[in-house]
Amino acid sequence: MTAEAVEVTDENPAASRRSKLTPEREQEFYEAVLDQIRRCGYQALTMEGIALRTRCSKSTLYRQWRTKQQFVAAALRARTKERFSGIDTGSLAGDLLAAAHAAGSGSFGDTLLVQALTQAALHDPDLKKVLRETLVDPELAAIGAMLDRGVARGELRADHPARPYVASQLLGVLRMRTFIDGKHADTPYMECFVRAVLLPVLGLEAPEAAGERDAGESP
Repeated sequence: MTAEAVEVTDENPAASRRSKLTPEREQEFYEAVLDQIRRCGYQALTMEGIALRTRCSKSTLYRQWRTKQQFVAAALRARTKERFSGIDTGSLAGDLLAAAHAAGSGSFGDTLLVQALTQAALHDPDLKKVLRETLVDPELAAIGAMLDRGVARGELRADHPARPYVASQLLGVLRMRTFIDGKHADTPYMECFVRAVLLPVLGLEAPEAAGERDAGESP
C-alpha cells in the first residue's frame, strides 16, 4: 500500500473519501505548508503550490484537508513542541537564561512564521485562535510556571510589579527585533537581554557565564 492509498469501507463512507497517509508523508505536507508561509506569506499559500512541491495531486490534499485554513491549523498543531518544556534549572535566573537560549536558537524560522500569520489572523478569528493555542499560550504558560517556581523558592515576591510583564518582554523582544534592528534575536542577543534587563529588574543575580568562569580559572 502506498503512503497515499485510500482506505474504502462500507461501514465508514467518510473514511473512503479520506487519504490514509503515513506519519512521515503527513509531516512532509505540514513542513511544506509552514515553509511556504514563511517564504511567501499566508495569503500566497495555495493547495496547488503545496501539491506541486510535495509531488502529489490536489485531490489528495483536499481529501485530507478541505480548506487552506484547516491545512494550516493542522500543520501548526502538528509542529507544536513547547520550546521551554523541560526547563527547570533550580533557579529563576537560570530558567530565564535557558529560555532565552531556547528562544534564540529557533528565532529565525519562528519569527518569519509569526510575522506571516499575525496579519492574516487579525481578519480570521479561527486562525487567530489556532495561533494562540499553538504558538502563544504554551509559551506564556511555561514562563508563568518559571515565575511561580521562583516565588515558591523565595527568589521573587509574589507581588513584584515586574512579574506580569516578564513574558511579554521576553517574547516581544524575540519577535520585534527584526523590525527594530533588522536582525533576528539570536541566542547571544536573547541571553544578553535577560542578563542586562530582566534579571536586574527582578532583583536577581545573573549566574556566571561559562566564559567568565574560564577566564577566572588558573591555567
